[in-house]
Amino acid sequence: MTRVAVDALGGDNAPGEVVFGALAAAADGIDVVLYGPRGLETQGLSLVETEGAIEMAEKPAEAVRAKPGSSLVAAVRSVADGEADAVISAGNTGAMLAAGLLHLRRLPGVMRPAIAVPIPTQNGPSVLIDAGANADNRPEHLLQFAHMATVFCHELLDVGDPEVRLLSIGEEDEKGNQLTLEANRLLREDERLNFGGNAESRDLLRGAADVIVTDGFTGNIALKLLEGTIRELLDALRDEITATARGKLGGFLIQPAARRLRKRLDPDTYGGAYLLGLRGLAVVAHGNSSRTAIANAIRLAARGAEHRVVERLSERLPQRVSV
Repeated sequence: MTRVAVDALGGDNAPGEVVFGALAAAADGIDVVLYGPRGLETQGLSLVETEGAIEMAEKPAEAVRAKPGSSLVAAVRSVADGEADAVISAGNTGAMLAAGLLHLRRLPGVMRPAIAVPIPTQNGPSVLIDAGANADNRPEHLLQFAHMATVFCHELLDVGDPEVRLLSIGEEDEKGNQLTLEANRLLREDERLNFGGNAESRDLLRGAADVIVTDGFTGNIALKLLEGTIRELLDALRDEITATARGKLGGFLIQPAARRLRKRLDPDTYGGAYLLGLRGLAVVAHGNSSRTAIANAIRLAARGAEHRVVERLSERLPQRVSV
């Protein structure tokens, strides 16, 4: 049985929503272990007692070193010690990265780990990388992100030859800032990649490519803009449908289609994102995750462990990451 360590104090809605989400994932047969303070009501789930929490506003590296017994650090360390197959947290993303670098360490040749998040498109999931692990990047980092996501997409999503595109302000190669221009050149010159050029953010939900590469600052803004827009549109549609008797009748008729659409587009459906490039499997969830998002993040972590994400990246990356 796959064991997933869960930071019970991570996120805006912790520990309540985290515990309920963990319960839902455990009902699927996942061995969920909560990491949190003594006395935490776990509803019967296993608890590893920890001391303190890392808050969202704390400086990640300093907090990780100052609070080795915190729920987040202890959960990450459990993977390094072989006590769990994967770890998830909806807490401080920077702290997850810092704890991962300290305890899990990077895969050979990896310059910087990156967050790879599946985003819903008309053609199935597209992988956005980096979605927030690195605020500042160099062109060679983006090239390496492309290779990591290509291996991930090929091995885990069964895409034969993943197409890669670079997020920019125009499809033309000469569009973009200095980072994008230089990254475009590196990506185009690398014959190991199926590079299709630049992509604009308006095409992300259309399925612009199997892999969308960008720096962590831009990627995080793009991801949150997409998620916020999707939620607002779905909520606005619901409000309009329930506003009148005629709308309610129409809503009843389209209810099955509306549910399918919400399931496909709702960010909670994926729940979290893989932190690629580490020697252990780590999943970061949204800070405002609901119990549904937490449950799906745990399921995502379990699938990653079952499909040997880290091992496959370790096997396939050496010939790709030396850039």
